[in-house]
Amino acid sequence: MGALDQGHFDLELENEVKPGCIELGFDEEPETLAIKDAVKILLQGLGEDVDREGIKKTPLRVAKALREGTRGYRQKVKEIVQGALFPEAGLDSGVGHAGGVGGLVIVRDLDLFSYCESCLLPFQVRCHVGYVPSGQRVVGLSKLSRVADVFAKRLQDPQRLADEVCSALHHAIKPAGVAVILQCFHIHFPNLESVFLDSNHQGWVKLQVCSGSGLFENENAESWGDFLGLLKFRGIDLEKAHRRESNYQCWCPSQSSSGEKTSSSNGPANPGMVAAVASILRSLGEDPLRKELLATPCRFVKWLMNFQNSKLEMKLNAFVCGKTEFLKTNGEVTRCEKQIHSELNLSFWSQCEHHLLPFHGVVHIGYFGTEGFNPIGKSLLQSIVHFYGFKLQVQERLTRQIAETVSSLFGGDVMVVVEANHTCMISRGIEKFGSSTATIAVLGQFLTDPAARAMFLQSIPNSSTTEE
Repeated sequence: MGALDQGHFDLELENEVKPGCIELGFDEEPETLAIKDAVKILLQGLGEDVDREGIKKTPLRVAKALREGTRGYRQKVKEIVQGALFPEAGLDSGVGHAGGVGGLVIVRDLDLFSYCESCLLPFQVRCHVGYVPSGQRVVGLSKLSRVADVFAKRLQDPQRLADEVCSALHHAIKPAGVAVILQCFHIHFPNLESVFLDSNHQGWVKLQVCSGSGLFENENAESWGDFLGLLKFRGIDLEKAHRRESNYQCWCPSQSSSGEKTSSSNGPANPGMVAAVASILRSLGEDPLRKELLATPCRFVKWLMNFQNSKLEMKLNAFVCGKTEFLKTNGEVTRCEKQIHSELNLSFWSQCEHHLLPFHGVVHIGYFGTEGFNPIGKSLLQSIVHFYGFKLQVQERLTRQIAETVSSLFGGDVMVVVEANHTCMISRGIEKFGSSTATIAVLGQFLTDPAARAMFLQSIPNSSTTEE
């Protein structure tokens, strides 16, 4: 069901490029140098100084992340599977099925990531793959994961990814059938204007797709019942398992009506930056003229311009804080009791200046105020968060800048906690899914009062910044 034909994979299976990591001398390879030059153009288009500490090495870091994240173009399925096929007899009695003949084998909950071909942002994938052995042979279970990863590490579309994994396994191991279900999660990044208008912005777009071959070619086959029965309690919608969702064509937020509206608000894309993105696509081994990629450079540039270094002014002079710490009563000076005020779960969206990949999460702000003190409005604090979020950033600096700005409003007693998910944690290096990062900034009384810090930290709800 939906799997690609044999001819599509003839070249794939005979590809002479060796799998594996990037070779020595990577920094000087023509593809790396071309991507570095293109990234410099993008940074300059954002108004950044490419020699500034913090982004001086960003072009090389981005090149490494992109080439590592698309290494699937340089890997071949045949070499992964070859040598991992093992003889396994079926049931001696011939009644029923098991072993190497007719027994369903499933590997569940494979966490992968891929780059969206429509916008070049990474998206997360939870992959469930199964097959029915034939010919009294089985494949090493780890190879199912590795084959899935080969196709994930390319510019992808969810349905094509499912079809390619399914077809590659079917043609490489010659089973009776293969079934693949993918649960995909694409970050939905707002722009600076829309985020103020939509306080309930949903940060993720979710999509479920499937593909089948052989015994699973027919979506009503009994084999699907067994496969889906073993995926219960994993958020799989059994009724939607075979039905292509109506919103599939615009699953990428950059192609949705709201995404197009967001992009158009930035005006026409910078031609030099668009050409730079097209150069990156060529360096990764893709064809920028491929139908699905024609508009990708323009979409990426319009999204990137959300983080333009425009040196906007933040107008805070309308806010006046009249905090009083001491009162005079009957000729004696009496200290006022100060209370901790807090504003929790303020959303933020930002862009890592080291890898040009998004990170997002929530900000918690605590501050002291005396009795009768007028607390800072949530809308003002949210504005401060967004002001510093929509820039090329690092989380540590973002935390400090928010704390210093809030401190300047009423004299200093501030504590800020930022919890974030970083795309670079899943799309490069350790590829650690489900991880999050927390940073803290303390000023004034919070710095010397452990009890106050503990009280504020205890007020922060147990919440997850992940997509689920």
